Amino acid sequence: MNLARLFIRRPIASCLLALALMLAGLLAYRMLPVAPLPQVEFPSIQVTASLPGASPESMAATVATPLERALGSIAGVTGITSSSSQGATTVRLRFDLDRDIDEAARDVQAAINASRGQLPSGMPGNPSYRKVNSSQAPIMVLALSSPNLAPGRLYDLASTILAQKIAQIEGVGEVSVGGSALPAVRVQLNPGALAHHGLALDEVRSAISDANALLPLGVVEEGDRQWRLQSGRTLRDAADYRGLIVRYRDGAAVRLQDVAAVSDSVENRYNSGFHNDSPAVLLQVFRQPNANIVATVDAIHAQLPTLKALLPEDTGLAVVVDRTPGIRATLDEARLTLLIAVVLVIGVVWVFLGDLRSALIPSLAVPVSLIGAFIVMYFQGFSLNNLSLMALIVAAGLVVDDAIVVLENIERHIANGMRPYRATLKGASEVGFTLLAMNVSLVVVFLSTLFMGGIVERLFREFTITLAAAILVSLAVSVTLTPSLCAHLLRAREARPPGRLAAFSARLFDRMHHGYALSLAWALRHCALLLVLLVGVIAFTVHLYIAIPKGMLPEQDTGQLRGFARGDDGFSFQVMQPKADIFRRHLLADPAVADVVGTAGNNGAANVWMMVRLKPRAERDGMSARQVIDRLRASVPPVPGGMLFLSVDQDIQLGSALNSSEREVLLLAADTGPLKQWALRLAEAMRALPELVDVDSFGDEATQQVTIDIDREAARRLGVDLQTISSVLNNSFSQRQVATLYDRLNQYRVVMELDPRYTQNVSVLDEIQIITADGSRIPLSAVASYRNSLAGDRVYHQEQFAAFGIEYSLAPGVSAEQATQAINDAFTRLMPPTAVHLRHGGQTGNLQATLSAQPWLILGILVTVYFVLGILYESTLHPLTILSTLPSAGIGALLALMASGTEFSLIALLGLFLLIGMVMKNAILMIDFALEGERRLGLSPREAIQRAALLRLRPILMTNLAALLGALPLVLGMGEGSELRRPLGIAIVGGLAVSQLLTLYTTPAVYLVLDRLRLRFVRRRAEAGA
Repeated sequence: MNLARLFIRRPIASCLLALALMLAGLLAYRMLPVAPLPQVEFPSIQVTASLPGASPESMAATVATPLERALGSIAGVTGITSSSSQGATTVRLRFDLDRDIDEAARDVQAAINASRGQLPSGMPGNPSYRKVNSSQAPIMVLALSSPNLAPGRLYDLASTILAQKIAQIEGVGEVSVGGSALPAVRVQLNPGALAHHGLALDEVRSAISDANALLPLGVVEEGDRQWRLQSGRTLRDAADYRGLIVRYRDGAAVRLQDVAAVSDSVENRYNSGFHNDSPAVLLQVFRQPNANIVATVDAIHAQLPTLKALLPEDTGLAVVVDRTPGIRATLDEARLTLLIAVVLVIGVVWVFLGDLRSALIPSLAVPVSLIGAFIVMYFQGFSLNNLSLMALIVAAGLVVDDAIVVLENIERHIANGMRPYRATLKGASEVGFTLLAMNVSLVVVFLSTLFMGGIVERLFREFTITLAAAILVSLAVSVTLTPSLCAHLLRAREARPPGRLAAFSARLFDRMHHGYALSLAWALRHCALLLVLLVGVIAFTVHLYIAIPKGMLPEQDTGQLRGFARGDDGFSFQVMQPKADIFRRHLLADPAVADVVGTAGNNGAANVWMMVRLKPRAERDGMSARQVIDRLRASVPPVPGGMLFLSVDQDIQLGSALNSSEREVLLLAADTGPLKQWALRLAEAMRALPELVDVDSFGDEATQQVTIDIDREAARRLGVDLQTISSVLNNSFSQRQVATLYDRLNQYRVVMELDPRYTQNVSVLDEIQIITADGSRIPLSAVASYRNSLAGDRVYHQEQFAAFGIEYSLAPGVSAEQATQAINDAFTRLMPPTAVHLRHGGQTGNLQATLSAQPWLILGILVTVYFVLGILYESTLHPLTILSTLPSAGIGALLALMASGTEFSLIALLGLFLLIGMVMKNAILMIDFALEGERRLGLSPREAIQRAALLRLRPILMTNLAALLGALPLVLGMGEGSELRRPLGIAIVGGLAVSQLLTLYTTPAVYLVLDRLRLRFVRRRAEAGA
């Protein structure tokens, strides 16, 4: 090969180029960001709209539906979901992964503007939107608490000071504050006092609203001077508002304190937060895309003393969730695994070659190739994460292959008496095409995974390109540095007497070579038997692929749990809090739990979100996060009307669109009537399935409702319009914000409502007064009646259909595929009408989409590899010989996964793709030498393939064993993050172990059979031509 000849003659240039490559790689390594997994952006936009006082059904019909119609026409939208609750609607749009989120945001704004005419006129403002990433988990959670300060004051400190300062730190993308609300002046009206003073609610609201109006007052000019007009001190707190005059009655002032209790409170009293046993306000910190998580968290830690100095002395700021210790431990474990893999690979080379000088040459290819890959990672914007490091671990066993092939061929010529320099020139040129075919086919297999599309392609892009980069660097090393070192470091055979290791290695290999020669001769005499065996292997591989349990991603042990507690239908916020406290204390009592934080009221009055931080695994008796959940679930105390659901927090969230669960099933229908009935029946059927636990339905939440029936004729006769009635009810019961208080750092609200003491019974409606058109006052009962009922707490839409969701978790030992099949069977047994459709969401939905694409992806890879090999070999038959080796790798991988109880996840699928490339390399080594024997030496096909198999036995064994041992640390690793890497190692080790045994015999047999077919076609063509 001319390129090899050039570098053989210039050894200093070869070494300096390799050194420069390593220095550049080390520099790139230092600049790579750190993350647990590749950043997977789900382009999503969340649109929110409010109409205070509107029921969920009204919000769904008048707000959600028009917005969905307008937003659904935007290009690139792949899904629309909406959730409508009391007075609020949230619409979430999911876009194609390739859609530019900024362009999509402009289209969303245009769609909102276009739909404004179809929305209710009473909305306080236009719908707003924000860009979100549903897959992103917070990198840090801080808890702000104080024994003396009120929750509203803590929230003000968190949102006004802490969130602003933290958001300015490099790498921070967003800071979310929860657990309370901003301070507000709360006016709680006494309906009896209002009636006594003859006041209506709207009069009080107008008085409060007008008391603090900041209007432009203008200027006064006096001669050559100009004076700016400025209003005096504005009202700022409850004390200022208590003396506010609402009206005069009989010459006496009626002040606000005469008809209401005025206090300093918060905007929304149905919000709370906690950290362990203390009330707290929580700050969730999210990173920017491609930011270095470790560096960002370190920067936040460095700023904590400064931030604490800005807070009152009796205020505590604690870090309760920090993802970096787990990330650091995971990456340290991955680096250790990589180091072990490199040592094992070098050890294999040394044992086989028996000479330290010879072993040094291919061993240098490992660090040069791996470090060189960092350059590609840097320019591609990749990070150091579990998957990119896993690619380097696998590459450690692959990048040495090319150097071994070159070195072994050169060593063979030296053993035959040729001088090292001439042997290098000859040996390197002989294997040039072999190296090209091996690496091109291998890279084609890896890069084909980029056509998987969707989240899978985004998730494994870094793994694939990193591995391909390392292999291409190793190809460059094998034709530059390796031949150069061989020519100048290897010695002639007589100049280097064999050592004890070399002698032992030679004896061992001679015995293996002799045994293989005898067994191969027998196998070639019984090609038909081997073909039958190969067909059986193919059939059994297909059977195993169908039978093996399948999943999406292995569950990571991140050391964090997500908890969700909810109460029965109609529970109020106050009733749910003691029940949530029982669950909180249960979690804290577990010896594996370090911290529990959470918020209540953000997603419904009876819903409580929790995050649980576990102690390091060494301090929890080696128990995994899943085992901790099983223990907590088994011992959860009975709470009447309360339910607790737990799941392991993951670095990438593939959960549902409507709720926080990782797994869900959705029922869709055009009409909500039959939908709820069949969904409840399916939920009951799912609770009876042994494959599922924690089955919980959402969409059926009902709340106690008072339905007010307006007598429109009476209202019109008495001079009362519906807007007035709605405004009075809104003033009374919806914590209406009626005025704004301006501060130099923030803006606060005045909230008006009836005193809660009078709203505990619906009879308070009898005391509500309404002002008629002529200014007189009448009771609400004069124009309306009311009745008690139950109504949905929320209305969900999915793709503009009414939706009902059921969340669930997997029972121990059950795969996602098995659970999906059980749910489908249960739904079929119910025999629902055709108008009700079942759809799997969350992780299960992603799994179904992936499973349906897997066979086509594997077929596409095989066809692509066939075309590439056909082009390289200028043959239609020889690529089939090479591809015939793949079933033996597949059966080994699947058997190993089933024997170890590991489901066939996407990580295991990656291992299968890697095996395709690895096993093909062995076949290429044989086929190339067989074809050379036929062309140059005039050997028959049988003699050529037998000679090639025996000559290439040592490099095949060396490369296979190097790859196998390189993957072995992935199987044996027990540290942080090992659960993600283990399926890949199991697949590679099992596949290589079986394929090593089978392909040494089946490849020569298939070669001979296909050659006979070729000769038969040639004869028939010749006879036809004659």
